[in-house]
Amino acid sequence: MASIVKNQLTEKCLRKILKLEGFSVIESESFNGKTGVDIEAGKAGVKYFIEVIGYKSSGSARTKDFCEVFFRAVSRLDQQADKCVIALPSQASNGLPQRAKHYNKAWERIGSAFPELEIWLVDVCEKSLRKTQWNDRLAGATNCG
Repeated sequence: MASIVKNQLTEKCLRKILKLEGFSVIESESFNGKTGVDIEAGKAGVKYFIEVIGYKSSGSARTKDFCEVFFRAVSRLDQQADKCVIALPSQASNGLPQRAKHYNKAWERIGSAFPELEIWLVDVCEKSLRKTQWNDRLAGATNCG
């Protein structure tokens, strides 16, 4: 499946942004098939375990990636993560409100069950980052992009 924004590009950009924002970022080698966390970072005593996905051209592939990354992210609670983060390219922001609306009650319950779960949107062109909470997606489709 063709990627519009590759995982590696998103991860590389996010690592640079985090360092500029004063995060300590543990350097680890990223490779295909790796089972560990994509990025482990810390700031002000808070441990962030960040799982990164790219943005594919197929909607069904994006859904599959998102579901998989959700489970990878929450699995980091076993590693004493203070924050479990799903990081994805900013292009995904257009579809997230619809995804939240589609799952509605389940989406809300996931946010309640996992208060440490966040979604970060990485703009690889602008080299910027927008950090949001899981349930921010329910606030309204126009406020989520």
